[in-house]
Amino acid sequence: MKDIYQISRISILLSAFFSFMLSIYLWFFVDRMQGLFVGIWVPSILSFGNFVLTTRKTNV
Repeated sequence: MKDIYQISRISILLSAFFSFMLSIYLWFFVDRMQGLFVGIWVPSILSFGNFVLTTRKTNV
């Protein structure tokens, strides 16, 4: 069970990181508004990940 927790944690952090990198790319090379829109995803991904991981931890 601890492996699933670790994999979930890593995948959440990686998805937030890639979202951040995509927003930087969009900001500088495509359109600033699209970069801002994708940049808003980062806190949402991290908040959702925190919710899922703490809920799963209390249920185990």
